[in-house]
Amino acid sequence: MKRNLIGFATAGPFLLALAASPPAMAQKQGGTLTIGHFDSPASISLLEESTNAVNRPMMAVFNNLVMYDQNVPQNSPKSIVPELATSWSWNEEGTELTLPLRQGVKWHDGKPFTANDVKCTVDLMTGNSAEKLRINPRKSWWDNLEKVSTNGDYEVTFYLKRVQPAFLALLATGWTPIYPCHVSPRDMRTKPIGTGPFKFVEFQPNQVIRVAKNPDYWKPGKPHLDGIDYPIIKDVSTRLLTFMSGKSDFYPGV
Repeated sequence: MKRNLIGFATAGPFLLALAASPPAMAQKQGGTLTIGHFDSPASISLLEESTNAVNRPMMAVFNNLVMYDQNVPQNSPKSIVPELATSWSWNEEGTELTLPLRQGVKWHDGKPFTANDVKCTVDLMTGNSAEKLRINPRKSWWDNLEKVSTNGDYEVTFYLKRVQPAFLALLATGWTPIYPCHVSPRDMRTKPIGTGPFKFVEFQPNQVIRVAKNPDYWKPGKPHLDGIDYPIIKDVSTRLLTFMSGKSDFYPGV
Protein backbone atom coordinates (compact mmCIF):
# COMPACT_ATOMS: atom_id res chain seq x y z
CA MET A 1 0.00 0.00 0.00
CA LYS A 2 1.30 3.46 -0.89
CA ARG A 3 2.40 5.34 2.22
CA ASN A 4 1.37 8.92 2.97
CA LEU A 5 2.99 11.60 5.11
CA ILE A 6 0.24 13.96 6.24
CA GLY A 7 0.90 16.94 8.51
CA PHE A 8 -2.63 17.27 9.83
CA ALA A 9 -3.50 17.80 13.49
CA THR A 10 -5.99 14.95 13.21
CA ALA A 11 -6.42 12.04 10.84
CA GLY A 12 -10.09 11.43 11.68
CA PRO A 13 -11.59 13.62 8.93
CA PHE A 14 -9.09 12.21 6.40
CA LEU A 15 -10.21 8.66 7.15
CA LEU A 16 -13.87 9.60 6.82
CA ALA A 17 -13.03 11.20 3.49
CA LEU A 18 -11.24 8.01 2.49
CA ALA A 19 -14.32 5.96 3.38
CA ALA A 20 -16.52 8.33 1.37
CA SER A 21 -14.08 9.15 -1.41
CA PRO A 22 -15.14 9.37 -5.06
CA PRO A 23 -13.86 6.73 -7.52
CA ALA A 24 -11.03 8.97 -8.71
CA MET A 25 -9.45 8.92 -5.25
CA ALA A 26 -9.90 5.19 -4.62
CA GLN A 27 -7.59 3.34 -7.02
CA LYS A 28 -8.43 -0.15 -5.80
CA GLN A 29 -10.40 -2.09 -3.22
CA GLY A 30 -8.96 -3.95 -0.26
CA GLY A 31 -5.93 -3.83 1.99
CA THR A 32 -5.39 -2.87 5.61
CA LEU A 33 -4.13 0.61 6.44
CA THR A 34 -1.68 0.87 9.35
CA ILE A 35 -1.45 4.18 11.21
CA GLY A 36 0.79 4.75 14.22
CA HIS A 37 -1.49 6.12 16.94
CA PHE A 38 -0.26 8.70 19.44
CA ASP A 39 -2.02 7.61 22.64
CA SER A 40 -4.11 4.97 24.38
CA PRO A 41 -7.57 6.36 25.25
CA ALA A 42 -9.20 5.81 28.62
CA SER A 43 -12.10 4.17 26.78
CA ILE A 44 -13.35 4.02 23.22
CA SER A 45 -16.72 5.64 23.87
CA LEU A 46 -16.94 8.77 21.72
CA LEU A 47 -19.69 10.25 23.88
CA GLU A 48 -17.57 9.92 27.03
CA GLU A 49 -14.16 10.98 25.77
CA SER A 50 -12.80 14.30 24.54
CA THR A 51 -9.44 13.73 22.83
CA ASN A 52 -8.29 12.65 19.40
CA ALA A 53 -6.97 9.45 20.98
CA VAL A 54 -10.51 8.07 20.66
CA ASN A 55 -11.89 10.39 17.97
CA ARG A 56 -9.44 9.38 15.26
CA PRO A 57 -9.93 5.61 15.29
CA MET A 58 -13.62 5.52 16.26
CA MET A 59 -15.29 8.16 14.05
CA ALA A 60 -15.54 5.72 11.15
CA VAL A 61 -17.33 3.15 13.34
CA PHE A 62 -20.33 5.50 13.63
CA ASN A 63 -22.55 7.83 11.66
CA ASN A 64 -24.05 11.19 12.57
CA LEU A 65 -27.47 12.48 11.64
CA VAL A 66 -25.66 15.10 9.56
CA MET A 67 -21.99 15.73 8.89
CA TYR A 68 -19.60 18.12 7.20
CA ASP A 69 -18.97 17.24 3.57
CA GLN A 70 -15.57 15.51 3.61
CA ASN A 71 -14.81 16.68 0.07
CA VAL A 72 -15.00 20.37 1.04
CA PRO A 73 -11.69 21.76 2.41
CA GLN A 74 -13.21 23.94 5.14
CA ASN A 75 -16.19 23.24 7.40
CA SER A 76 -19.02 25.76 7.26
CA PRO A 77 -22.81 25.71 7.67
CA LYS A 78 -23.07 25.42 3.88
CA SER A 79 -20.97 22.23 3.86
CA ILE A 80 -23.29 20.28 6.20
CA VAL A 81 -24.90 17.33 4.42
CA PRO A 82 -27.34 14.57 5.50
CA GLU A 83 -26.01 11.25 6.76
CA LEU A 84 -28.36 9.09 8.85
CA ALA A 85 -30.90 11.82 8.23
CA THR A 86 -32.01 12.27 4.62
CA SER A 87 -32.83 15.98 4.96
CA TRP A 88 -33.86 18.55 7.55
CA SER A 89 -36.26 21.45 7.93
CA TRP A 90 -36.96 24.19 10.48
CA ASN A 91 -40.33 25.58 11.52
CA GLU A 92 -40.99 29.27 10.85
CA GLU A 93 -39.86 30.30 14.35
CA GLY A 94 -36.56 28.42 14.02
CA THR A 95 -37.15 26.43 17.21
CA GLU A 96 -38.15 23.03 15.80
CA LEU A 97 -35.76 20.99 13.67
CA THR A 98 -37.26 17.94 11.93
CA LEU A 99 -35.13 15.26 10.30
CA PRO A 100 -36.50 12.34 8.26
CA LEU A 101 -34.23 9.31 8.76
CA ARG A 102 -32.64 6.89 6.36
CA GLN A 103 -34.39 3.52 6.16
CA GLY A 104 -32.69 0.15 5.77
CA VAL A 105 -29.64 1.05 7.88
CA LYS A 106 -28.43 -1.69 10.25
CA TRP A 107 -26.28 -1.65 13.33
CA HIS A 108 -23.16 -3.79 13.17
CA ASP A 109 -24.98 -6.55 15.07
CA GLY A 110 -27.73 -6.65 12.43
CA LYS A 111 -30.46 -4.80 14.33
CA PRO A 112 -32.27 -2.01 12.45
CA PHE A 113 -31.52 1.65 13.05
CA THR A 114 -34.65 3.65 14.00
CA ALA A 115 -35.71 6.97 15.46
CA ASN A 116 -35.62 5.43 18.94
CA ASP A 117 -31.83 5.18 18.64
CA VAL A 118 -31.64 8.92 18.01
CA LYS A 119 -33.81 9.68 21.02
CA CYS A 120 -31.77 7.33 23.23
CA THR A 121 -28.55 9.03 22.11
CA VAL A 122 -29.90 12.51 22.78
CA ASP A 123 -31.20 11.44 26.18
CA LEU A 124 -27.71 10.14 26.99
CA MET A 125 -26.05 13.38 25.88
CA THR A 126 -28.47 15.54 27.86
CA GLY A 127 -28.34 13.35 30.97
CA ASN A 128 -32.03 12.43 30.77
CA SER A 129 -31.65 8.68 30.26
CA ALA A 130 -32.04 5.99 32.90
CA GLU A 131 -28.49 4.80 32.20
CA LYS A 132 -25.93 7.57 32.47
CA LEU A 133 -22.66 8.27 30.73
CA ARG A 134 -19.78 7.84 33.17
CA ILE A 135 -18.37 11.15 31.89
CA ASN A 136 -20.42 13.64 29.87
CA PRO A 137 -17.93 16.29 28.67
CA ARG A 138 -20.30 18.00 26.22
CA LYS A 139 -23.53 18.04 28.21
CA SER A 140 -23.59 21.86 28.15
CA TRP A 141 -23.82 21.78 24.34
CA TRP A 142 -27.46 20.77 24.71
CA ASP A 143 -28.62 23.30 27.33
CA ASN A 144 -30.90 24.95 24.78
CA LEU A 145 -32.56 21.67 23.81
CA GLU A 146 -36.00 21.24 25.37
CA LYS A 147 -36.62 17.71 24.10
CA VAL A 148 -36.48 15.40 21.10
CA SER A 149 -39.48 13.42 19.90
CA THR A 150 -39.90 10.51 17.50
CA ASN A 151 -42.48 10.72 14.74
CA GLY A 152 -42.82 7.05 13.84
CA ASP A 153 -39.74 4.91 13.22
CA TYR A 154 -38.02 7.22 10.75
CA GLU A 155 -38.36 10.84 11.79
CA VAL A 156 -37.26 12.92 14.77
CA THR A 157 -37.90 16.50 15.85
CA PHE A 158 -35.65 18.58 18.11
CA TYR A 159 -37.44 21.27 20.14
CA LEU A 160 -35.28 24.23 21.18
CA LYS A 161 -35.96 26.68 24.00
CA ARG A 162 -34.92 29.58 21.77
CA VAL A 163 -33.53 30.14 18.30
CA GLN A 164 -30.03 28.68 17.86
CA PRO A 165 -28.75 28.90 14.26
CA ALA A 166 -25.62 26.87 15.11
CA PHE A 167 -27.57 23.90 16.48
CA LEU A 168 -27.21 21.89 13.27
CA ALA A 169 -23.44 22.37 13.46
CA LEU A 170 -23.40 20.60 16.84
CA LEU A 171 -25.06 17.59 15.23
CA ALA A 172 -22.42 17.59 12.46
CA THR A 173 -19.32 17.34 14.65
CA GLY A 174 -17.27 14.20 15.13
CA TRP A 175 -18.42 14.16 18.76
CA THR A 176 -22.11 13.58 18.02
CA PRO A 177 -22.40 9.98 16.78
CA ILE A 178 -25.65 8.08 17.09
CA TYR A 179 -25.52 5.24 19.63
CA PRO A 180 -27.75 2.13 19.63
CA CYS A 181 -30.60 1.95 22.14
CA HIS A 182 -30.02 -1.75 22.76
CA VAL A 183 -26.36 -1.47 23.89
CA SER A 184 -25.57 -0.05 27.33
CA PRO A 185 -23.18 2.90 27.79
CA ARG A 186 -20.96 0.53 29.79
CA ASP A 187 -20.58 -1.87 26.86
CA MET A 188 -19.97 1.00 24.44
CA ARG A 189 -16.75 1.78 26.34
CA THR A 190 -15.17 -1.53 25.37
CA LYS A 191 -17.24 -3.10 22.56
CA PRO A 192 -18.89 -0.27 20.61
CA ILE A 193 -21.48 -0.99 17.94
CA GLY A 194 -22.18 1.56 15.24
CA THR A 195 -23.64 1.92 11.76
CA GLY A 196 -20.47 3.25 10.13
CA PRO A 197 -18.22 1.97 7.34
CA PHE A 198 -15.94 0.13 9.79
CA LYS A 199 -16.71 -2.30 12.61
CA PHE A 200 -14.84 -2.28 15.89
CA VAL A 201 -12.58 -5.35 16.23
CA GLU A 202 -10.43 -4.87 19.31
CA PHE A 203 -8.80 -2.42 21.68
CA GLN A 204 -5.73 -3.55 23.60
CA PRO A 205 -4.74 -0.62 25.85
CA ASN A 206 -1.27 0.71 25.08
CA GLN A 207 -0.96 -1.77 22.21
CA VAL A 208 -3.43 -1.49 19.34
CA ILE A 209 -6.90 -0.47 18.14
CA ARG A 210 -8.35 -2.33 15.14
CA VAL A 211 -11.39 -1.78 12.95
CA ALA A 212 -12.56 -3.83 9.96
CA LYS A 213 -14.72 -3.22 6.91
CA ASN A 214 -18.48 -3.31 7.43
CA PRO A 215 -19.63 -5.50 4.51
CA ASP A 216 -23.24 -4.41 5.05
CA TYR A 217 -22.58 -0.67 5.02
CA TRP A 218 -25.53 1.30 3.69
CA LYS A 219 -23.37 3.28 1.22
CA PRO A 220 -22.86 0.88 -1.73
CA GLY A 221 -19.24 0.08 -2.55
CA LYS A 222 -17.86 1.66 0.63
CA PRO A 223 -15.50 1.50 2.38
CA HIS A 224 -12.63 0.69 0.05
CA LEU A 225 -10.30 -0.65 2.74
CA ASP A 226 -10.59 -4.05 4.43
CA GLY A 227 -9.52 -2.58 7.75
CA ILE A 228 -7.40 -0.10 9.68
CA ASP A 229 -4.87 -0.98 12.38
CA TYR A 230 -3.75 1.65 14.90
CA PRO A 231 -0.64 0.40 16.75
CA ILE A 232 -0.24 2.69 19.76
CA ILE A 233 3.18 4.36 19.65
CA LYS A 234 3.32 7.25 22.11
CA ASP A 235 6.77 8.56 21.22
CA VAL A 236 6.53 10.87 18.20
CA SER A 237 10.03 10.04 16.95
CA THR A 238 9.32 6.32 17.09
CA ARG A 239 6.06 6.83 15.20
CA LEU A 240 7.89 8.74 12.48
CA LEU A 241 10.63 6.10 12.24
CA THR A 242 7.95 3.40 12.04
CA PHE A 243 6.48 5.21 9.07
CA MET A 244 9.82 5.89 7.40
CA SER A 245 10.80 2.22 7.72
CA GLY A 246 7.60 1.12 5.98
CA LYS A 247 5.98 -0.46 9.02
CA SER A 248 3.07 2.00 8.86
CA ASP A 249 1.30 3.51 5.86
CA PHE A 250 0.25 6.92 7.12
CA TYR A 251 1.78 9.56 9.38
CA PRO A 252 -0.69 12.19 10.65
CA GLY A 253 2.02 14.45 12.07
CA VAL A 254 1.27 14.23 15.81
